[in-house]
Amino acid sequence: MKRSLLAVALLPIALLAACGADPTTTQNAAADTGGINTGPEQNRVTAAKNEAAAALVPAKVRERGTLIIGGTVGTPPLGFVADDNKTPIGIEVDIATLVASELGLKPDYQVTSWENLFVGLDSAKYDVGFSNITVTEKRKQKYDFATYRKDDISFEAKKGGSWKVASGKDVAGKTIAVGSGTNQEKILVDWNEANIKAGLPAASIKYFQNASDTYLALSSGRIDGYFGPNPSVAYHVKVSGQTETIGKFSGAGASLQGLIAATTKKDSGLVQAFQAGLNAAIADGSYAKVLARWNVANEAVDKSEINPPGLPITS
Repeated sequence: MKRSLLAVALLPIALLAACGADPTTTQNAAADTGGINTGPEQNRVTAAKNEAAAALVPAKVRERGTLIIGGTVGTPPLGFVADDNKTPIGIEVDIATLVASELGLKPDYQVTSWENLFVGLDSAKYDVGFSNITVTEKRKQKYDFATYRKDDISFEAKKGGSWKVASGKDVAGKTIAVGSGTNQEKILVDWNEANIKAGLPAASIKYFQNASDTYLALSSGRIDGYFGPNPSVAYHVKVSGQTETIGKFSGAGASLQGLIAATTKKDSGLVQAFQAGLNAAIADGSYAKVLARWNVANEAVDKSEINPPGLPITS
């Protein structure tokens, strides 16, 4: 049974927003999730230890036997809390768990805030961040990356309308909600600048402190759409039944496919192991199973890359 848009508004919508924290977050309050398992018993996909990948793990971590993972919760299906209100679940948790199994390590997933995730990486509190983190040139100055998913972002609007977004010109004059500090906010600002130069009206950008306010604004017509991470938009579209995706783009802009990556402190010695573990998971099919269970198979990558080109500093 489909719930009303107001009820679905209790869901969080974009904590990790393709590489920046989005404040529109709440605890998971979903009773009907479109058939997606939101219980604490996830039966996560794991793999047998890959000896070649495990051999690349630095001795200190290998001897400890655990992989300390930092991640945030609040955004289905990326990372959120199960219906027991305490167990972290989602794509990012599953990928982290899978990689740990490939490396022969026990996952120690520690929930943190977006800001404290990077503080924890800097201080070596966490070995790695699995938290929908986009590769950017600025971040590459401090961190190493092993990619595992495409970074796509989408527009969400009420179902049945004629508005579609294929380029920046299509947002002219519209009122759109985004998360502050996100790549999609930067893209929208860039589009506004181009539209103004072309004699078109700028889009009005709105920010909300929580998901319920955003979705109430959408249902009442006070905003025309929401611009957020594709997985969270797709999840909300599925469980609400009253909105639809009207445009999808790379999170790194028109000239580059954005990529999500396991993130480690630069020169920690771990990134090669993560790349090997991810490539092993891709090869043995377990990676595809994780993406399929969260309905994001279209964001799969063929291989993990270390420190590929990221969102430009001046973009």
